[in-house]
Amino acid sequence: MFFKNLNIELKTAREIEKMKIAGKVVGEILDKLSEIIKPNITTKDIDIFVEKYIRSSKMVPAFLGEKGISYPFPASACVSINNEVVHGIPNVSRVLKDGDIVSVDVGVLYEGYYSDAAKTYVVGNISDIASKLLRVTEMSLEKGIAQALPNNRLGDISCAVQETVENENFSVVRDFVGHGIGRSLHEDPQIPNYGKANTGIKLLCGMVLAIEPMVNVGSYEVVMLDDGWTIVTKDGSLSAHFEHTVAIREHGYEILTKV
Repeated sequence: MFFKNLNIELKTAREIEKMKIAGKVVGEILDKLSEIIKPNITTKDIDIFVEKYIRSSKMVPAFLGEKGISYPFPASACVSINNEVVHGIPNVSRVLKDGDIVSVDVGVLYEGYYSDAAKTYVVGNISDIASKLLRVTEMSLEKGIAQALPNNRLGDISCAVQETVENENFSVVRDFVGHGIGRSLHEDPQIPNYGKANTGIKLLCGMVLAIEPMVNVGSYEVVMLDDGWTIVTKDGSLSAHFEHTVAIREHGYEILTKV
């Protein structure tokens, strides 16, 4: 079933099951990274672990070779440190140090279907403001997911994220959004992390959404670095990113990327 003017394809139970199998691997990776991420490892170390885990699971890294503005993404994981919002390119010269926060975004392709999730991690001992940022960002994801129910509106998800974040005096990134997901990594509809409740398209059973708040300590404005991929906060403030792939089912929502 497709929606007029939007290429939103409702997934069957069989299709969602394939995405759930892919999502389980994504969730396992993000879970295991909690033990691996520590001071003195490089962002490339993280990428190597991610790719090995995906391929050992007989699946395909979704991000490797993903088309960009100037060249394909050269890694299997997006690894973004401190003021980097999303799409950080892993590098052997980027060494994590005590006090950093680092977000890792992972996508997997399994039998023609994608799943996608992200988590921001603590490196050693972090500041109070960084700790609050991670807590609020993850909470905003939970609040957004809680609105992913049949017959709700897309704006209910967006509003829940925005209100959670702004009530804590942080800001939600507006230039990058969540998205539908399925046979393509990025599908309709786009899911802004800001908006009004009871607006937007109606949510129906069979929709699968990648909900992903990106939250800054300072302004919501972002810029792209010269590498053509990495997005950073314009004011240099810290940023965090959490994401899950979520299916809308008859009984409510189901998180496909949760272990």
